[in-house]
Amino acid sequence: MKRKPRWTLEMLTASLAVLCGLLLLVLLVQRPTAWPLLAVLVVLWGIGATLFRCKLRSWVVRWTSGTTFEKSKVQFSLEPLSQPAALLSGETVLWYNSQFRTRLLGGQDVLASRVQKLLPGLDLQLCRKREGQLLTLADGYWSVHSSTVPGEAESMTLLVLNEETELRRIEAEYKASRPGYLAFQLDGYDDVFGDLMDSERARLLEGVNRILEDMIGRGSGFLRRVGSGGRYIAVVEERQLEQFANRGYDVLDKIRALDPSVSLSMSIGIGRGARTLREAQDMAEHALDMAQGRGGDQAAEMTLDGFTFYGGVSHGVEKRSKVRSRLVADQLVKLIKEADHVVIMGHRMSDLDAIGAAEGVLRICKICDVPAVIAVRRDATLAASLIDALCKAGQKDDFIDPKDALPIISKRTLCIVVDTYQVGLVESKDILEKCGKVAVIDHHRKGVGYIENPALVCHEPYSSSASELVTELLQYVGERDDKPNRVEAEGLLAGILLDTQDFTLHTGVRTFEAAAALRRYGAETERVRRLFDVTMVEYNAKANLVEKAQMYKNCAISIGGEVAPEARVAIAQAANDLLRIQGVDASFVAVQVGNGVNVSARSMGAVNVQVIMESLGGGGHQTMAAAQLKHITPQAARNRIQDAIDQYYLSQKKTTPEARPAKGE
Repeated sequence: MKRKPRWTLEMLTASLAVLCGLLLLVLLVQRPTAWPLLAVLVVLWGIGATLFRCKLRSWVVRWTSGTTFEKSKVQFSLEPLSQPAALLSGETVLWYNSQFRTRLLGGQDVLASRVQKLLPGLDLQLCRKREGQLLTLADGYWSVHSSTVPGEAESMTLLVLNEETELRRIEAEYKASRPGYLAFQLDGYDDVFGDLMDSERARLLEGVNRILEDMIGRGSGFLRRVGSGGRYIAVVEERQLEQFANRGYDVLDKIRALDPSVSLSMSIGIGRGARTLREAQDMAEHALDMAQGRGGDQAAEMTLDGFTFYGGVSHGVEKRSKVRSRLVADQLVKLIKEADHVVIMGHRMSDLDAIGAAEGVLRICKICDVPAVIAVRRDATLAASLIDALCKAGQKDDFIDPKDALPIISKRTLCIVVDTYQVGLVESKDILEKCGKVAVIDHHRKGVGYIENPALVCHEPYSSSASELVTELLQYVGERDDKPNRVEAEGLLAGILLDTQDFTLHTGVRTFEAAAALRRYGAETERVRRLFDVTMVEYNAKANLVEKAQMYKNCAISIGGEVAPEARVAIAQAANDLLRIQGVDASFVAVQVGNGVNVSARSMGAVNVQVIMESLGGGGHQTMAAAQLKHITPQAARNRIQDAIDQYYLSQKKTTPEARPAKGE
């Protein structure tokens, strides 16, 4: 037997109105002279229908809720439930018990309404799942579960709600009160305090004690000094660690400010989110070693998900949050709007990542309506294909020679440096020194010779590329339509592809999210691949460098002479190709440039080429680094590269436990 459709109260009222209208129309046709009387009847009927409708809703509520009849099935089944319950026909409320009316409706009757109006945010699909749906209703938390019986007309659904306000409060308090462990260590304690007078040493230590006691004393934790070597430990609650992280561990700045004449700094290791206090201690000790291994003067926070680093001028995260990108974007927009001009530049011999990131920052300046240009030497760049594509798209005025940019610079000019943190590697030192403020956006690890006192730093060593960082910033700047055009998006995507070697190295979740965002902006992978096309001159230069490679301790070293300026992109391409040879853990390609030698190094992770290049005065990432050797011949450069490799492997042996001599040897 088929079920008849269930009509809501509104449908019933509308039907009665239609019937009454038809009846009046018939009477008007039969008795045209009686229209004044019919008009009065229409008015009376409207008033009566309104009052009747309100009364009808109240009668239906009392009847269906089981308050006016005895021994009904509804009353004996669902009405006595201690939890609020409601019966739906489709998405229309047909019935609810007294608990539902009292605890969720404030004692009011709203039968025959849409359930989403009574329970905002309700999703019946989620409610049907085993875990149900958590909603915030009536100033509390409620877990909603449903059971649906499908019908031919409309499905019948039973909702049952359980209040979890107190349970959620206890859960939040439990998480907020979990213990975290902090280990503090004054950097270079013996060197800093060794030459100080006793009074000066006591004054500084008293200042350190006061700062740390004020930091920990704001909560319910405790602080203890361990030994006499400038070491402290503290145990605090998770809620206090969250406050420290939100402030960026500003205690580091306070320690440095104690005495500017003394190089006083501190490293902090934090164990957070551990299952036990002992595990938190181990995590904090590990994090402290990590902070000191990165040069000290920073806080390393270790969780079950990885590391987060906080420092005076840098903040790097292994798994970056979008909150950080949003804050940096807001600060960058503020700096841009305060400037009269913006000059953007990357490193010397700029590549696709540097130019792509620079064009992305230029788009931010255009959104802010501030004049901006990219300073680049068109005759000394590895990204000529991207620059040409942008010029063809009508953006020729975006680029300027560094020398031509100097006259427009004033103390109110902002310089934004992308894809490098090193003073010695920027496109123009003159621009850097002449601009009033400097901002840095870089993904390389900080090394010696970094840009000091920048107004803003977006330094993420775990990011794949500068283009990835800029892509994240673009998502929090401007309105929905203020996004890069197709060519700009393709330039950013080319920068990511270059530094990740087609998403094979140094990629994370954020890398693919950035690439997806660029695809939404219109970037086409076919066009991006064309930016990597090489000329016959470049291909021959690359093949020549690969042919000259020689093996040295699982490293391929290729030394070449002068390379034509238009073919210098072949240096990095040859280093990448050498990694595909069996048995090659790292590749080093060096070519003569003037009276010096430029070295490009690559690895698949087994060899840290960053450490090797740093010993030659360069830097970079563990898998991608470079160096520029001045006043040296190619053969001498080979010897220096081999010596650096020897030192690297020797240092690796010294730090390997198996290489330590046994007792008695």
